[in-house]
Amino acid sequence: MISDKDTNTIYFSKLLKTDPRFSETSKQLISTLDDFGTKYEFLPDTKDIWARDYMPIQINDDTYIEYRFDPDYLQKASKGSRDLKTYPDIVCDSLKLQTEKSDIIMDGGNVVKSTDCIILTDKIVKENQLSYSKNELIKKLHDTFQVDKVVLIPWDKLVEYGHSDGMIRFIDNNTVLINHYYKNDTVMKHRLRQAGLKTEFIDYKVKKKDKRNWAYLNFLQTKDLILLPKFGIEEDGQALEQIESFYPDYKGRIAQVEMTDIVGFGGGLNCMSWTTKE
Repeated sequence: MISDKDTNTIYFSKLLKTDPRFSETSKQLISTLDDFGTKYEFLPDTKDIWARDYMPIQINDDTYIEYRFDPDYLQKASKGSRDLKTYPDIVCDSLKLQTEKSDIIMDGGNVVKSTDCIILTDKIVKENQLSYSKNELIKKLHDTFQVDKVVLIPWDKLVEYGHSDGMIRFIDNNTVLINHYYKNDTVMKHRLRQAGLKTEFIDYKVKKKDKRNWAYLNFLQTKDLILLPKFGIEEDGQALEQIESFYPDYKGRIAQVEMTDIVGFGGGLNCMSWTTKE
């Protein structure tokens, strides 16, 4: 499996630079990446900016798994819901990217990965219940993504999308970093411990925690850099200090990007990026 720390190229939806709602974030993001000399591209034929969710998952230098991107939150009867669905096969065709198709229904934002493990919320069981039992699905995930470990953590029902990338991230193959909201989640801790994973927590010492501070863990990581959001709040500095401590190999290669005009739409820097090893 290609982990985040193995990647060297970042893709964003073209909408990020053409939609005026995101212009300030786009300018700052591009400026920061240019300062680092990081390679980035923009994806055509996208319907929203959350590239992580619909783009395929790279498991080795030559293999990209294109799953079924058909999330329940884009199947609502409300006007415009289906209009926001991106069709990854169209985007991949535009990129001339060959993929392997899988019938697993999922979002890329619900896959947190190391080189030998993937972590997902157990929403994926519900999404695939008509095709697979839980045990069949876990075996399918092992085989499809060629990993030794598949860990299903509890779906936080307060988070409609059911993604894992705002809950947990890998520090290394043996250790995960968990958002402070889940300090008392004994089921999550048990399942991670069963998989042989050690746990750390990111938390903030402030009088009143800002509701946006979940997004710090939704950082963008490649082999060259880590980009963190900032919101002009007290947690900004504490988040930077902690990420620098948990990821010492990235000393001097961690930067913050203003994300106030993005996070209100329900995602962060990992959500809006697709990273590959090229």
